[in-house]
Formats: sequence, C-alpha cells, structure tokens
Amino acid sequence: MKKVEGQMNNQPLTINHQPLTINHVFVFLEIFAQEGGIQSYVKDVLQAYSSFNLRSEIFLLRDAAGGENTWENELIKFHYLKSKFPWQGRLKLAWLLFNCLSKRRPQHVFCGHIKLVVLVNILCKSLGIPYTVLTYGKEVWETLPELEKQALQKAACIWTISRYSRDRLCAANQIPSEKVKILPCVVNGNIFTPGAKPEKLIEQYGLKNAKVLMTVARLWSGDIYKGVDVTIRALPQIQATFPAVKYLVIGRGDDKPRLAQLAADLGVGESVIFAGFVPTEKLVEHYRLADIYVMPSQEGFGIVYLEAMACGIPVISGEGDGAADPLQDGRLGQGVPHRDPAAVAKACLEILRGNELRCNGNWLREETLKHFSQAALNEKLRNLLGFNG
Repeated sequence: MKKVEGQMNNQPLTINHQPLTINHVFVFLEIFAQEGGIQSYVKDVLQAYSSFNLRSEIFLLRDAAGGENTWENELIKFHYLKSKFPWQGRLKLAWLLFNCLSKRRPQHVFCGHIKLVVLVNILCKSLGIPYTVLTYGKEVWETLPELEKQALQKAACIWTISRYSRDRLCAANQIPSEKVKILPCVVNGNIFTPGAKPEKLIEQYGLKNAKVLMTVARLWSGDIYKGVDVTIRALPQIQATFPAVKYLVIGRGDDKPRLAQLAADLGVGESVIFAGFVPTEKLVEHYRLADIYVMPSQEGFGIVYLEAMACGIPVISGEGDGAADPLQDGRLGQGVPHRDPAAVAKACLEILRGNELRCNGNWLREETLKHFSQAALNEKLRNLLGFNG
C-alpha cells in the first residue's frame, strides 16, 4: 500500500517519499487573520473549490496556524507563513512557493491579491506555469506600478467580482476585457434569512414604532465614500414625511465623532444610533430590524446588499458602480448618485410608501438567491476551471 505523508507537518504531500503532483496552487495574503469583504469572498470560493475533489496547496502570507479551517484535508494543504517581520514572511513565501512549484508542477497557480502578483509572475514565468489573478475592487481601479501592471498583463486570466471592477481595471491597466472573467460574491441563504424584528434589539436601540434605515460599513475617515454622512443629511427630508424614521449605523472607526456631530448639527442626533461593531453571527438579527438597507456608496460589488436582500430587506445603493450586479441593474434595488442626499431621501420615501415590487421581501430573497447563492458560485467556478467531472 502507498503511504501518504507530510499532511500535518508543513511538508509537501508525498507517496513513498516522492512528491505528489497537484492540480492547483493558491496564494493569498490572508483568510483567517481578520474579517472583511475580501476574506469572506475567498472563503466562499474555497468552499466551492473544496467540492471538486482536486489536489491543491494554499499559501497564506499573514495567517498563522490554529484558526478555524474547515477545508484542510488529504487533498487540500495549507501553509501558514505569518512571521514577526513582514520581510521574513515574504522570504519564506518565495522559498516555499518556488519549491512547491518546481517539485509539484501544478497545472495552474491562482494569485489571490495584486500585491503578490510580481512574485507569482517571476516564479511561474521561470517554470512555465500559467497563473490567474483574483481581483476585488479599488486595488486595481487605478494605474498600477509598472511591475504589477506587467505581471497582471501577463496573467493567463484575471478573475474579478463585477462588471464595474472589470471595466475599471481594464481601462486603467490596458487589459483586454476578454481576459477578465466574473466570479461574483455570494450570500449564505441559510444564515441570512427573513424574520420578525427582534424585540430585544428594538428595546436595546430604542426603535419601538420606528421605521428603520440601516447601514453596515466601516466608519473610517478614509472611507467616507460609504455614504453614511449622505444618509444622515437625507434624514431631515425623510422625517418631514415619516417623523418616526431612525437610522441604525453598524460599524466602527475614527469617523464616528464627525458623523455624530453632523447628526447633531442637523437636529437628528437622537435619530441616528451608532451600534458599533456587530460580529457576523449577530448581523442577521440586525438586518431584520431594517425597513430599508441604505448605502449610497461606490462599491466593487457590495456583499452587504446581498445579505440585506436575502433577509427580505429593500436596498438603496450607489449607482454606476459594482452594485449594479447584486441589484441586477436596478431590478432588485434602487441606485442613487453617490453624494446626493436629496436622491437618497426620495428613494427612501418611495420604499417607505411601499409602492414597488422591490419592497416584496420574499421576491427579493428568491431573486437574489437564484444568482448569488453558494450553489450558483459552485457552478460558476466549475465552468471557469473547466472542470466538468
């Protein structure tokens, strides 16, 4: 019987001490070290990939062993490269990745961030291995440094999350659009589900008898594009028709004092509730508080829109950006100009009056999951990999 070794000791998988060939190699900055949109997306992709029973190795530059990892098994091996100093981690990554590629000869390498693409290009070019680059949003919307741009141009393929991100990265970095394929974000419809407004949270936030607008976003001074301030400016006009409207803001960051002062200056300080950070497992209860999810942002995609709609909550987004994909070109939700409080107020009033199909929670959920469920992602990834077995 052949003896398989090396799975649990950071060594390559072997049979009788000979390296196994593998299908793919993935290289990411991190998956487990922190929560965020990119990390959530990568986990969904790995969930889909793990269903194909392909052999692969996954390198994580900033992650340490010991996190919750449900994908590691006899076919999928993880290398955790977190180091005390960043340069140590990058040296370790370069050495281990070169050894893996030269000995294991994968069919394809998937580079999980633009900041890793120069290294991946150098190693793959020297060994004649094709590579694909995964991109997400604003990190590739502007012209890249020359080495990164050249490495992106030389990729066999580029995956990104929306048509908007595809168009911007192509225009900024001279990439033929046919080289870019769409692999969208998805939502877990088993977690994000409709339900009654939780009484304990209504009491906690003082929302009794209120119509609730809600945003989930980082409150960083560098991320004002999320549009929380725009929604605050829209509140007086909304309350002129619906006085009991309140705005629940979920997130934390250094911009909170400015936003709170803005609400006070506009006379709506008591109507804006800053809930702070809410862990992922408690988000669904908070979504259920909302009558409208409003975020007039500029997004590469906007997974929060999917989460809200899977909970049956009508959505207002920014327009002319990646939100067109989850909102299905306005069929499921309404886009407004990014920095226009009057447009936000008008859209909110239309939804609060309940005159649109886009206010039908059951329909919103059904149409969202048709295109953006885990099953839909599995099929899309299967097609991109050309794996039909």
